[in-house]
Amino acid sequence: MRAIFFFLACCLWLVQASASPFTFGPKQDDFLPVDQAFNLHVERPEAGGAVLRWDIAPGYYLYQERLRFVGLPAGSEPVIPPGQPYHDEYFGDSQIYRDSLEVVIPDANVATLELGWQGCADAGLCYPPQTRRVELGGGTGLSDPVQADDQALASGLEQQALGWSLLIFFGLGLLLAFTPCSLPMLPILAGIVVGSQASPRRGMALAGTYVVSMASVYAALGVVAALLGANLQGWLMQPWLIGSFAALFVLLSLPMFGFFELQLPGVLRDRLEDAGRKRKGGSLAGASALGVLSGLLVGPCMTAPLAAALLYIAQSGNAVHGGLVLFVLGLGIGTPMVLLVTLGNRFLPKPGPWMDRVKVAFGFLFLVAALYVLRPLLADSLWVGLWGALLVVVASGLQQLSRQIKQHQALGRSVAALSGVWGVALVLGAAGGAQDPIRPLEVFTGGASVNALEVTQGFVGFSEPAVLDRELAAAKAAGQWVLVDYYADWCVSCKVMEKEVFGDAQVQASLQGVRVLRPDVTKADAASSELLNRYQVMGPPTLLLIGPDGVERRSQRITGEVDASQFLSKWNETMERG
Repeated sequence: MRAIFFFLACCLWLVQASASPFTFGPKQDDFLPVDQAFNLHVERPEAGGAVLRWDIAPGYYLYQERLRFVGLPAGSEPVIPPGQPYHDEYFGDSQIYRDSLEVVIPDANVATLELGWQGCADAGLCYPPQTRRVELGGGTGLSDPVQADDQALASGLEQQALGWSLLIFFGLGLLLAFTPCSLPMLPILAGIVVGSQASPRRGMALAGTYVVSMASVYAALGVVAALLGANLQGWLMQPWLIGSFAALFVLLSLPMFGFFELQLPGVLRDRLEDAGRKRKGGSLAGASALGVLSGLLVGPCMTAPLAAALLYIAQSGNAVHGGLVLFVLGLGIGTPMVLLVTLGNRFLPKPGPWMDRVKVAFGFLFLVAALYVLRPLLADSLWVGLWGALLVVVASGLQQLSRQIKQHQALGRSVAALSGVWGVALVLGAAGGAQDPIRPLEVFTGGASVNALEVTQGFVGFSEPAVLDRELAAAKAAGQWVLVDYYADWCVSCKVMEKEVFGDAQVQASLQGVRVLRPDVTKADAASSELLNRYQVMGPPTLLLIGPDGVERRSQRITGEVDASQFLSKWNETMERG
């Protein structure tokens, strides 16, 4: 247990050390809420139109370049006064407004206008881009802010009490526990508790240690990434690191099959046995180490809650609150699995020969985890082939097991036969270039298969920020909509969306005439960091929708994996707003 406390202390020290360069000057509580720093009023003159007035608090300023007015008809431009020249670290040479800003909206036949702006404080805080709707057709004026999912959650962190934020993010973690990103964690945790034949009490301690360690790493990595702006996703997805993790899972599976037993050096093993002679089950230190490993694996999975916490930390510099939220998010992810492997363990029969069969099952689960870890490095056909080989081995094991168990023998043989047939089909399909494990033999029938090269043929891929600037300028000059798809080779969700979203016929039809840009942030280098920081993107997959005016529709940003219907819903909503 001391090792756990020592590890947590180290994580806290790292968070504090990482935060220190960014916390000089006023604390987060010394800054005004965004609506007080930039107080927006709407006036409607009798002559028609509207006057938008921002009362800007002393020590704060608005950017002219970040003003956005969506919904005005062509030829009806707002009257914007000239700003003051200014240079800062966020946007370089800019035009800004202090004290107040008045923008005149002409009398146009428009009922609703969507506004966008962004401002900063001289003391060093830059607020996230803001969005509001203004009712010009007889409404009451300002409506509630229009925000993307990550913005809404980040605003909640800023405005709500810490206790409520922790409760909300714990609930979000519970939901994330059932996503594909968390799947590799289950066999690891189950192997720790059930595979070690731990008692219920000991199993709870092992599972709790695992989850706390995993959540601590999750929080520490998130805080460092948000504060330093580093592409930690790319760093954690280096091939040598992924290969090491996968090799470790394969190594952990071998003792389950009886090849050998993992043992510590004799002197250390004897001391540990003397210290824990009365304990039954696995090692807390081992559970903690695997928890750290799982934190490194789950950390790169980008979701809206994670992006919200990172956005909050990056904008506010409040690493303590942000780290606590990420820690609780990690606890929420691990809680359902703890309940599954601990409470579920109580319903298992008494120890006996069946435990050896359970160990074999966990051995296969560790191999499955290894395949999930290796996914970013494998070609689609090789991925399908490895699944087929694993299913063939599973079928062989089930066939031998059915001979030993008289009860349900027919069922066991049937499952073994089905696994073997499907495994052989996957291997044959992979040999022919199959990319879909659900339809492995489609390549031999002449059926149409989704080819990544064909799907992305019209995409403009690049890894240099200068290309992004050039393409955005060209699209604005042509009055063209732009879809920016942040991508990385190690991003499994990116590859899933490539097939299921951009390979969908309706999505392809909706993107006709749209310039699709694909910034590649695979490498953890300065260029990738600049591409991510350009629009404050926390990591792939993230989709940006940029209008013909060259301004992102921030409230419509898509963070994390979505399916074709969700993308189309967001896209159609954006087109309706203009």
